[in-house]
Parts: sequence; structure tokens; C-alpha cells
Amino acid sequence: MNTLHFSLPRRRLQRGFTLVELMVGIVLGMLTVLVITQTMAVTEGKKRTISSGSDAQVNGTLALYTLQRELQMSGYGVASNPVALGCPVKGKFKDPAAPADSAAIDFAPVLAPVVIVDGADGAPDTITILQGQTANFSAPMPVSTDHAKDAGAFEVGSSLGVTAGDLMIAVPRDGQYNADQWCAVFSVTDDGNAESPTSATLTARRIPHTTGSNPWNTSDVFPEAGYERGAFLLNLGRLSHRTYSIDNESLQVRAQTSGAATSTAEDLYPQIVNLQAMYGKDTTGDGQIDTYDNTTPTTAADWERVLAVRLALVARSTQYERDPVTTSAPQWQVGTGTPLTLRINHVSDWQHYRYKVYDTIVPLRNMLWNSKSS
Repeated sequence: MNTLHFSLPRRRLQRGFTLVELMVGIVLGMLTVLVITQTMAVTEGKKRTISSGSDAQVNGTLALYTLQRELQMSGYGVASNPVALGCPVKGKFKDPAAPADSAAIDFAPVLAPVVIVDGADGAPDTITILQGQTANFSAPMPVSTDHAKDAGAFEVGSSLGVTAGDLMIAVPRDGQYNADQWCAVFSVTDDGNAESPTSATLTARRIPHTTGSNPWNTSDVFPEAGYERGAFLLNLGRLSHRTYSIDNESLQVRAQTSGAATSTAEDLYPQIVNLQAMYGKDTTGDGQIDTYDNTTPTTAADWERVLAVRLALVARSTQYERDPVTTSAPQWQVGTGTPLTLRINHVSDWQHYRYKVYDTIVPLRNMLWNSKSS
């Protein structure tokens, strides 16, 4: 009997990872994850830095443009007769809706296109801009007869371009202001009786400023002696009196208009940490600016020398850097002298942010058109 024998194939031995191999694989995987994480962190940090730098550029550019636009038109209706520059202005605003016993708000600017208040020890400056806004032209209007303190209208050679509601400024004769003679603000009124004019009717030679419900009109703003013949009126139309300053790392504006003598500060552009300004002056009378300083003129002759304003803005990025990235304050080169340091150390953790300086020179158009040297 034959016996069948079956030969079964031997099963190959199966082998797995050793503990050492497994640990090496885990370490390599962790190193790979670490490298990828570090790369992503650096890339994201660079991205945020670039993005925040772009935001700083936008804020700085818009802030500089806003100031430049306002300064270029400053002094319209104010500088039309240079002898009035520097005159102290007296005005009172009483809101008709306010309680009868409430006090009027004093409005007392200097009759000048721009006034710079220098910040102490390099702190941000404050810039106040005054201009008229009228649809008609604005030219000085000589007063043809004496105007008493309690008079209700000015007699003028011509009231062309004046409309009811315009805000005007009375200037002493020849611009000779002093402790007893100053410039006064009033609002033009009109009773509408064109066919049968009265003393309260706006005519070609009469500009009324009756009291009553008008918030600007009161005899208290006029000098005791009134205004002599030869005084003149400046038509501002709609008043624009804006003060720009830096607070809480933002460019702010406080506006005073014909409808309100006061307002709250409004944030315009964030991350603006410093604002510096200087008057550009022509001290030789040749029509060329030869010096920049922050000394505010005190006389009409000194104001006539101011032909431009030089500005510097410092914008800050929004990205806080872990390591210090700024070691010194930025510099502002004015002329050929030693650069001026733009203070930034008043900002918390100032070294951990990046900064950019914006600089420009703004010609004061209305001063140039009316300057003696032009």
C-alpha cells in the first residue's frame, strides 16, 4: 500500500518594528511637526507685521492729507485784509433751545489762518485752523458810518455777496486793535421786507444783526466805543474753526461751526502718536520762506510773514512685536541744521512697535495771495 505524503510550505517568520525603531520614528515626526510649526509661526508673524505696517501707512497718509487739505484753504475770508491778522476775536453763542438762565459760550479765537500750540518737551503739538466757507466771494466791506455798541445794523459801501445767516467779523479801523478795540463776531439777519425796507432789512448798503432768537447776536461783543467809519467787515459765511490734536494715539478734531460754538473731540485716524508743526516764514520780504519755527506771531506784520506750515506725523503699527524692534526715536530733518527728535517714548512699550514719519510743507494759499511780497 502506497502512503501519500504532503509537503506543507513553511510559513515565513513575520517580524514587526523594534522599540528603538518606533522611538526613532516618533522623534523624527516630532521634529518635522516642530519645524513646520516654527515656519508657520514666523510666516504668520511676518504677515502680521506687513499687514500692520500697511495699516500704519494708510492711517498716516490719510491723516497728513486731511491736515494738508485744511491748511491749504485756511484763512479764507480771514486773510483778505492782512492788517486784521492777529486781532483778538470776541463772540458769544447762546443756544436758543438752552434754558433762559444758562450762560452763553464764549468764542474767542485769534484772527489768523492757523495757530500752532507747541507741545512741551516734544509732546504733540495742537493746530487750530480758521476759515470761512461761503458760496460767494469774500472781500472786506468798509463801514460807511459809525456803528454804536448797541446799534442793530452796519452801514456799508456794498453788501454784495452777503446773505442772511452769514457769520461776519467786525474789525477796527485800519486794523488797529488794542485793549479797548477788538474784533467782534455777529450773524447777519434779514426781516425780508425788500419792498418796504426797514432798519432790520438786508439791503445793498445795510447789514443788520438784530438780537432775539439769533444765537450769535448780542451787543456785549462790541467795544464800548463801537466802530468808527473806516472799520471793515469780513464775511466768513459758514464758520469753520477746527482744532487738531493727538490723544490716546489718535488724531482728533474738535470743530466749532456757525451752528455750535463748542463740540466734543472726534477720533479721525488711530495709531498717530505724534504731530509736530512749524510756521514757514518769509523774514526778508522776498516771497521766499527762509526760516521755520514754532513762535506764534503777535502782530499783523509778523502774521504776514507766515506763508506755509511744515508738518510731521508719526504713525505707529498695530502689531506688538515680542522682541524690541525700535531702539531710538525717529528724526525730522528741517532745513540743513541738526535733525529734530520726534518723541515716541510717551507710548507704552514703544520699543515693541514700528513707526513711520510723514513730512510735508503746506503753502497757505490765502496768505500767499494777499501777501505784500507776492
